[in-house]
This record gives sequence, C-alpha cells and structure tokens, in this order.
Amino acid sequence: MTVYTTAGTTISVSASTPATFDSAGYAALSYTAVGEVSDLGEFGREYNEVTFNPIGTRGTKKYKGSFNEGALTLQVGLDTDDAGQDLLYTASGSDSDYSFKITAQNGDVYYFQAKVMGFKRSFGGVDQITSATINLSITTSSAGVGVVIVEA
Repeated sequence: MTVYTTAGTTISVSASTPATFDSAGYAALSYTAVGEVSDLGEFGREYNEVTFNPIGTRGTKKYKGSFNEGALTLQVGLDTDDAGQDLLYTASGSDSDYSFKITAQNGDVYYFQAKVMGFKRSFGGVDQITSATINLSITTSSAGVGVVIVEA
C-alpha cells in the first residue's frame, strides 16, 4: 500500500444521469472537467447512531440507523470562462442531481450523484485570488447506491 498526495487529482461533472448506478453506467457518461480546483474537501458514508436502553440490563445498546453519503465543499479560483465551473453554477439553480467523477493521482476513480447546494463567490483582499466555494451534497439512488469506487 502506498500513500500519495492530492496533487493531480481532478473532478469532472455531467448533467446526465447514468443508465445504471455502477462503474459501467457512470463511465459511459461524458464529463466536463472543473478547472482551478484548490481543495476538494472530504466525503464518505456516515451512519446515524440508534440507541436502546433496556431497563433490565441498564446498558445502552447501539445500532446503525440511516446513512448519509456526505458532502463536499469545493474551493476554486473563480474562472468564468471555465466550462466545468459554468456547469456547476447552472446546477446550483437546479433541483436535479448531477453526476461527478473524481480521479485521484493514483488512478482510483470515485463516481457519485450530487445536488449543487451552493455556489458562492469570494472577493478577498488585494493579495488574494477571487474564488468560489461550491457545495455538493451527495445523493443515494433508490437502490441505496451512493459513491461508486473503482480502484486502479
């Protein structure tokens, strides 16, 4: 097992929905790269904790309840000529899910559907790059499929 840096990782977006929520379905889509990404954030399935306290034993029993695939907060240098950023801005005004593909430096690929929940521009000081924060909320298919991982 080898660790690696995030350098070289890319994210791409498609307005299309895959025919199937698996690697073949996602791979068949056409994607537009999102440029000038400086931070992808984090994501991953997290379960809600369900507890039960039987009076006979006094101990709390713990179970996994519903899950959430998480959300990503993308940081980008704002480029109004970038087709990927333009598509994400359009998606921020839509209730539809969009398809995403993250390709890691080592070749692993992460596919998922998400809603673009926000696209906020930031105009900082004189020594800062005009940027945008883009919030993606990962959704789950009706069959319970969230993030599809294809290891290199």
